[in-house]
Amino acid sequence: MSTEHFRADERAQSVMNKTAGSVSRYDRARRTLAGGVSSGLRRAARPYPLYFDHGVGSRICDVDGNHYLDYALAWGPLILGHAHPAVVEAMERQVRRGLTFGAQHELEYEVAEALASVIPCADAVCFANSGTEIVQVALRLARAATQRPKYLKFEGHYHGWDDTVLVSYRPTLDQIHLASGRPVPVGLGQLPPESMLVVEWNDFDGVEAAFRAHGDEIASVMCEPMLCNSGCLAPAEGFLELLREITLRHGALLIFDEVITGFRLDLKGAQGYYGVTPDLATYAKAVGAGAPLSVLAGKSEYMNLVADGRVVHAGTLNGNPISLAAAKAALEELTRDAGAVYPELHRRGERLRDGIVEILRSRSYPVVSAGAGPVFHISFMERPARTYREWLEADQKLYSDFALALLDEGVLVLPDGRWYLSTAHTDEDIEATLAAAERAAG
Repeated sequence: MSTEHFRADERAQSVMNKTAGSVSRYDRARRTLAGGVSSGLRRAARPYPLYFDHGVGSRICDVDGNHYLDYALAWGPLILGHAHPAVVEAMERQVRRGLTFGAQHELEYEVAEALASVIPCADAVCFANSGTEIVQVALRLARAATQRPKYLKFEGHYHGWDDTVLVSYRPTLDQIHLASGRPVPVGLGQLPPESMLVVEWNDFDGVEAAFRAHGDEIASVMCEPMLCNSGCLAPAEGFLELLREITLRHGALLIFDEVITGFRLDLKGAQGYYGVTPDLATYAKAVGAGAPLSVLAGKSEYMNLVADGRVVHAGTLNGNPISLAAAKAALEELTRDAGAVYPELHRRGERLRDGIVEILRSRSYPVVSAGAGPVFHISFMERPARTYREWLEADQKLYSDFALALLDEGVLVLPDGRWYLSTAHTDEDIEATLAAAERAAG
């Protein structure tokens, strides 16, 4: 596609004219900060990574004073929006009492109790600080519980940046074919991917074949129950149920990576949304409402291995009181009136999603959407994708041009097609965003 879609060159120049402060800061950062960013994925921003000063509710402001309706939401954590008063107050109150103790405090069991009361698989929980960390705890626990070395994952699913999981995430079709069924490392310096099997998402036969060939070696199956990292692809009807049945049949554990879906799709996460309960589930992002926190939730028979020390789980800042203060405040907001915020999140999200698709199709763009109200994906392609390989047919450059045009119109979105909603977004925000999308589409 030409770069003239959505007047991309003109839009890029317009954004650059308004963001000189970001340019100077990015130039300075690159002198001492590797790549100029603290997470490599942020380099994909066009025309360059912006620098932000503050955010309130559904809006964020950059260092040049430009305000944006925010649907990136820090890549998902800000389920309540920026600087939610209850979360800020809870964190401020805790900061005055101490930053961290490296010891026990009441918030640990108060948050654990709150989590166990709503997460279907949670007899007990343990805390860490990032999704990558807590996934490693889950995989270690599964290996310990089964005395088996391998786990099964799916193409396009992201489970953190550790060597053991950073494989077959966003591979090209050429890489998939050259690998001939083997895992595809993402970057240099990674250890050989010896502990995992990779199957295509929604491939019933592929899962069965993997267990026929390696059933006595597979400790666990791990998946994003909705593939939010690559197109927000839903599980095919019966697919999660297959994963539940086949893991029980073979004595393996089923692990849901709910780092994105947890407390976003539903108060009970994807487990509640789809009605399938795993043995273990990992959480991050929304559970901390912007504070660094991750959670492993699981059934007692497995979590007891952590409880008695047979499985090592350590970390100086695990369960730190600032993050748990934020989580407690966030959970109180999300659980109020039995999760009454979620129907509104879904309603507004669907209005936004359907509106964007309608606008783009009215301009003759081939576009589809996937996901659910609080997290959805827009793809420029002819037909909805069912698998990661089908999703690779989407025109990523065309979406990038659209995102750039939206940025020029005061709407911040992620570069990969994902949109996140928060409880701070109002009906007026949604209509303003659709008006901006009309202007961006030309």
